[in-house]
Amino acid sequence: MASLKDIKRKIKSVKGTQKTTHAMKLVSSAKLKRAEELAKRSKMYARKITEMIDEIALQIAKYNDVSDNVYFRTVENPKTVDIVFVTADKGLCGGFNSQTIKAVNAMLSEYEAQGTTVRLRAIGKKGIAYYRFNKREMLDEIEGLSASPSYEDAAKFIRACVDDYIAGKTDKVVLVHNGYVNMITQEIRVDNLVPVDPSTLPEGSTSSSELELEPDDDDTLLEALTHRYLEYLMYYALIDSLAAEHGARMQAMDAATTNAKEMVKTLTVQYNKARQEAITTELIEIISGVESLK
Repeated sequence: MASLKDIKRKIKSVKGTQKTTHAMKLVSSAKLKRAEELAKRSKMYARKITEMIDEIALQIAKYNDVSDNVYFRTVENPKTVDIVFVTADKGLCGGFNSQTIKAVNAMLSEYEAQGTTVRLRAIGKKGIAYYRFNKREMLDEIEGLSASPSYEDAAKFIRACVDDYIAGKTDKVVLVHNGYVNMITQEIRVDNLVPVDPSTLPEGSTSSSELELEPDDDDTLLEALTHRYLEYLMYYALIDSLAAEHGARMQAMDAATTNAKEMVKTLTVQYNKARQEAITTELIEIISGVESLK
């Protein structure tokens, strides 16, 4: 059995850890509230811009086949696919990062089994570190953006992906991130950025909107809106991922704090037993000494 001094030192160490994890939980809780509010507002904007692009594509479909547009073209068997994925810049958030990496690895295996070339574009230190360690080449990588989302930086990052798509260097761009559901739940979200899925426009669809477009404006308007749509989708994914990260970290730190409390209790019981044994041993030695003097 460990000595009283060792047990006491362990109790002190665990209590220190408990204070740290509790403080981190409070910090994550405060950050989560801000990120959650921003995510809610951003989600509303993302929904509206999605509805608008669907509406404009529907209007354009009155005159032309929208699937002829470069952003809406369908590729049955893509030869090259870009996977953009978002992980955190920090750890201590449970399985948050590993879930995203697991989803990316599953997609890698699926595409490569079909003979498709996959290019990785990584956002976040944890994902970058994982694939560097596994000696997996990444086409693009950026750190700091997932911890502090910026619309300008997000737009610049995704614009490079879209430019490669338009130039024919890649046939498809997929975005993978761990999204926020509520304070205790996160879920993996996979979005096909380009080509934009035209399945939301079923044949024979009619629009109740008063929006009217001139045929000559089709390409210009659709291209401008699609660029904004893709940029904001990338930005929203970063905000959504950040909210989910804070939720996961708050959970992880809460669990760590609870475990530390239980460990302190266990060590305290162990300390009391050891102390009682030491006292009993000393009493026996004293009594034995007294008896030997008689």
